[in-house]
Amino acid sequence: MNLILLGPPGAGKGTQAKVLSAKRGIPQLSTGDMLRAAVKAGSDVGKAAKAVMEAGKLVSDDIVIKIIEDRIAAADCARGFILDGFPRTLAQAAALDKMLTSKGRSLDAVIEMRVNDGELVGRISGRYTCSKCGAGYHDTNLKPKTAGVCDSCGSTDFVRRPDDNAATVTTRLMAYYRETSPLIGYYFCKGNLKSVDGMASIEDVGAAIEGILNKVS
Repeated sequence: MNLILLGPPGAGKGTQAKVLSAKRGIPQLSTGDMLRAAVKAGSDVGKAAKAVMEAGKLVSDDIVIKIIEDRIAAADCARGFILDGFPRTLAQAAALDKMLTSKGRSLDAVIEMRVNDGELVGRISGRYTCSKCGAGYHDTNLKPKTAGVCDSCGSTDFVRRPDDNAATVTTRLMAYYRETSPLIGYYFCKGNLKSVDGMASIEDVGAAIEGILNKVS
C-alpha cells in the first residue's frame, strides 16, 4: 500500500501516518528524516545533499526524488510506504510519478485531510508540550487534569514552539494554498484522491482513513 497524506500544516498528517505505520507495518517517510539519514549514511546522493545544505541552499527536487527512490528500495518498504509532507508542488508530484513508474510502482491512494482554516489556526496556536517528557496539550482541547502539571510526569515546565502562533500559522497556510493545494486537483484527475474530515477526532479520522484503504486494497 503506497500512500500520500495531503493537507495543510496542523491537519494531523504526521499523527495519522504514525497510526497507519504501526497498524499496517509500512514505514512513514518524511523528507527531512530521509535527507538526514542519507547524509549520515554517506551515500552518493547524501553527499550531494550535504554539499547543497552546507552551501546554505535548498536541496533540489532531483536530489529529494533520488533519496526517496533509494529509500523505497529498502526491505521495509516492500509492502508499501506512507509519504508525509511530500510532494509539495506539482513539479514534485510529476517527478514522483515518473520515478515510481520507472520502478514498477504506483500510488494506491492520496488522502486529503480537509480542514476549517479558522479552527486550524486555533488548533495549532493553542498547542504546548511538557518540556520534560514531551507530552502534548492544548489551551482548550486538551488541558492537563491539574492546571499547570503534566499528567504524564508531573513536571510544571511547559513550552510552546515559537512558530505555533496565529500569524505564523496563517502564513504557512497561505504557502500551502499557493504551492501545495493544486495537488488536490492533480490527484483527483488521476483518480487517486480520497478525502476525510481532518477536523474530526484523531480516532474518527483514523477510522475514515482505514475505511478508504480497506476499499482500495
